[in-house]
Amino acid sequence: MIDLSETKPFAKGGNRICYQHPNHKNICLKITHPGLPKKLKKEASWYKKLRSEKSFDDNFREKNAYQQKAININDKKIWNHLAKWYGFEETSLGIASATELILNDGIIADTLESYLFKYGKTKQITDAINDFEQWLRETLLLTKNILPHNLVVQTKDNALVLKIIDGLGSSSFLKLPELNNFFARKYVERRIDLMHSRIDWDLSGRQGKWK
Repeated sequence: MIDLSETKPFAKGGNRICYQHPNHKNICLKITHPGLPKKLKKEASWYKKLRSEKSFDDNFREKNAYQQKAININDKKIWNHLAKWYGFEETSLGIASATELILNDGIIADTLESYLFKYGKTKQITDAINDFEQWLRETLLLTKNILPHNLVVQTKDNALVLKIIDGLGSSSFLKLPELNNFFARKYVERRIDLMHSRIDWDLSGRQGKWK
């Protein structure tokens, strides 16, 4: 068991809390807020209540998302812009989903959201976004809406590289993008369009709605 009693979280989201592994600095331990899956199931629509409680837990959804076809067939290329998943770890605070923690010179990498707020849409970050888009089109990785706080900015060979650290899986009601490349391409293009809408919304001071 990993003891996290002396470790402070470096990030908190609506569903999970993130800790740096105390013994392996390049591993992130994501722990679901206690009781959240049960609460989400209780508040869900009647037809969603038919699902298991685990289906409301982001850790188990993440496990399933890392088993998608795009990850299985793209071999090494898939990790160019995706944090690796290492499985589950038992901690003093509960079961954690262990993923690659992206570091820059030993420091936890900034999210794209943080970078944009600090520096704006620089040429370097625009190039990184374009590379990330091309990779999505090549791999057909299925993600939910690509939000800037779910991407981090890695410094590599004097360039910036975006890596997705959260939000994997299809948000489509039907499973067509998971079964057919034609629908996967349409789905990925929609996610790219929404990513730009969200970036522009963030940079505009979050006026109105972003979708």
